[in-house]
Amino acid sequence: MDKDDTLTATQGSQTMAQTMTGAQMVIRALKDQGVTHIFGYPGGAVLPIYDALFKVEGIEHVLVRHEQGAVHAAEGYARSTGKPGVVLVTSGPGATNAVTGLTDALMDSIPLIVLTGQVPTHLIGTDAFQECDTVGITRPCTKHNWLVKDVNDLSRVLHEAFEIATTGRPGPVVVDIPKDVQFQNGAYHGPQAIHHRTYKPKTDPDLSAIVKAVEMMAAAKKPIFYTGGGLINSGPEASKLLRELVDLTGFPVTSTLMGLGAFPAARPEWLGMLGMHGTWEANHAMHDCDLLICLGARFDDRVTGKVSAFSPGSKKIHLDIDASQINKIVRVDVPIVADAAKALREMIRFWKTQKHAVQADALKSWWKQIDQWRTKKSLDYRNSDSIIKPQYAIDRLYELTRHRKDVFITTEVGQHQMWAAQRFHFQEPNRWMTSGGLGTMGYGLPAAVGVQMAHPGALVIDIAGEASVQMTMQEMSTAVQYNLPIKIFILNNEYMGMVRQWQEILHGGRYSHSYSEALPDFVKMAEAFGCVGLRAEKPSELDGKIQEMLAVDKPVLFDVRVDPAENCYPMIPSGAAHNEMLLSPDDGGQISDAGKMLV
Repeated sequence: MDKDDTLTATQGSQTMAQTMTGAQMVIRALKDQGVTHIFGYPGGAVLPIYDALFKVEGIEHVLVRHEQGAVHAAEGYARSTGKPGVVLVTSGPGATNAVTGLTDALMDSIPLIVLTGQVPTHLIGTDAFQECDTVGITRPCTKHNWLVKDVNDLSRVLHEAFEIATTGRPGPVVVDIPKDVQFQNGAYHGPQAIHHRTYKPKTDPDLSAIVKAVEMMAAAKKPIFYTGGGLINSGPEASKLLRELVDLTGFPVTSTLMGLGAFPAARPEWLGMLGMHGTWEANHAMHDCDLLICLGARFDDRVTGKVSAFSPGSKKIHLDIDASQINKIVRVDVPIVADAAKALREMIRFWKTQKHAVQADALKSWWKQIDQWRTKKSLDYRNSDSIIKPQYAIDRLYELTRHRKDVFITTEVGQHQMWAAQRFHFQEPNRWMTSGGLGTMGYGLPAAVGVQMAHPGALVIDIAGEASVQMTMQEMSTAVQYNLPIKIFILNNEYMGMVRQWQEILHGGRYSHSYSEALPDFVKMAEAFGCVGLRAEKPSELDGKIQEMLAVDKPVLFDVRVDPAENCYPMIPSGAAHNEMLLSPDDGGQISDAGKMLV
């Protein structure tokens, strides 16, 4: 830190304690934890920390335009790197503006450290200017939080915050720091001095459960791997081990929205995404399997549909690092509480050492059935020469970027998100950033800012909807300030598309407040921000405009005018089972009054 910092030895301690202010402790702790980027917005209650940050090199602060944008940017940074995202905001509205991002990160298991300012300790509880009960407000939407009232506790809490956010099931944490604590002097201890007495997440699997799971896999006749975001959170080794396990078994693989990229979409074992907008083959295989091997997923309602009809004839293995998820929604036969990579490594070891083999004839018949389901081609759509179909726009974007080395996709939330998940084929983990559990409109643009900060030379594209993107549009200014050439690929159908789709299918076509009657001119808006604005209205224009977008080394807003009436299929209506999928009327069926497809 500063040259005037004084070193003092802590008697009987294995580490040296440094005397410094609380604000200096914050910056020193971030440096010691290897932090290189902070996403934040200053205010009165954090000015001492910003002053300490002003004097330090090696940490780049990214000034966002709204605290929600800061948290989403940190989420994109964390999801694309595997490192924790760090946020710094002020008290009161600064903290409350961060709540949506905190909840989003908690739902999707994203490691974040959010530092909030607080009014001085003697003013807490007096309704002081920009005071709020940050710890109380954020308790339900964080993995853990702290209000630090003693400067000598600050360094310990900061290091604990990193440990808790990044280990076990990752998640966001909040450290609330009163302004007077930031000014006070105290003893700083490094991270090596921190040993938490009670927080000890279980990461090593029970070997007896591994043995039983492997035996069940060897006996299965109709198995399927159901994979989720836990594989990606475990790190790149987990994805490699999954591929090795599939090489050994030849089992089919499907994934949740959050798990895309853990298994290569180009592999023949890949069935596509499952769940509400999953493929016909993935959902039918999940329904008819005799062994469901859940790896790092949590049986979300968008995956299971009607729980009582979910995979009814199967035995179930559930690997999850969070013990609270076991038997929470779906009863399982073999629970494995462990880190995904460690568990997969043991599965592979036991499969090899016990010389297990699959039920070859049964597996061949299972694949024959799956291939029959594949002939349904449930992602097909009726293209047009006169109007851009949103599926076509995603397909062309994918084809024109697929050969680039580093492509990262973020999304907003809605139809465009599902089309992107269905049609942008990910081969590697950490390339897909989306809001899964909370479904936060406005996530994708600031997330793209965070991804681009982490990967300066990469191509970062936010596949957006015109409604979602307006929620955090101000972060285009952040992209311009930091020369971040993010590409915002807007599928503009003039509706809140998923809302309109549900209103059409389930509410008799009564489009109550889902049409956007006043939209901005996105090209002029881009120019006002200092970005490049593009527009395509015909299919013949699309390839050329995409290539123009990719060639520009500046932020781009690309307004792609798509068919406003197009729906996202397949679709499992709420409360239906996996084998009650709703397909497009173009596939020869019709929609019943209950919203189900009669084929």
